[in-house]
Amino acid sequence: MTPVILLAAEKESAEVTDWAARIGWVVGLALFVALVYWLMREGWRWRGTLQGDLPELPGAPDDPGPVKLVMSGRYHGSTTAGQWLDRIVAHGLGTRSRAELTLTDAGLDVVRPGADDFFVPAHALRGARLDKGIAGKVLTEGGLLVVTWAHGERLIDSGFRSDHAAEHNEWVETLNQMINKTEGAR
Repeated sequence: MTPVILLAAEKESAEVTDWAARIGWVVGLALFVALVYWLMREGWRWRGTLQGDLPELPGAPDDPGPVKLVMSGRYHGSTTAGQWLDRIVAHGLGTRSRAELTLTDAGLDVVRPGADDFFVPAHALRGARLDKGIAGKVLTEGGLLVVTWAHGERLIDSGFRSDHAAEHNEWVETLNQMINKTEGAR
């Protein structure tokens, strides 16, 4: 028996990359990503327009009184009270940022570098609690300080996380005591 040697009848070269098609797909994908980003941005603006009935945020008084508590950490956003996914974006309340909270007899002063500061007068405070989430941020149980306050006709929950989570309990106790005193004076 003689060995059979098979030789290729035709030589084929490797498939050549179709650069025009590849560039077309990359450009199409980039346009799609840009469209999605633009739609998200327009949705954020539209939400702000729908919340246009929210009055301007008050500024801190010149003499707020003695400081009760100070906390540095993060501001995670504000929502309609009791609806932790209904983010409020009007007047910069939807912008996450670093925050320095100062509690005085006059109220709660929230200083946010890179975002609009706001002040919650003592008479507008409605409650404080520990929670696990607010729109866009979910943490472990009790990892978020949530302050409920009235602004205009709306009740708002604002979420904060201290750099030192052990401070949260003291903040909840102090805020709720302050609110009970304020309600008793009304």
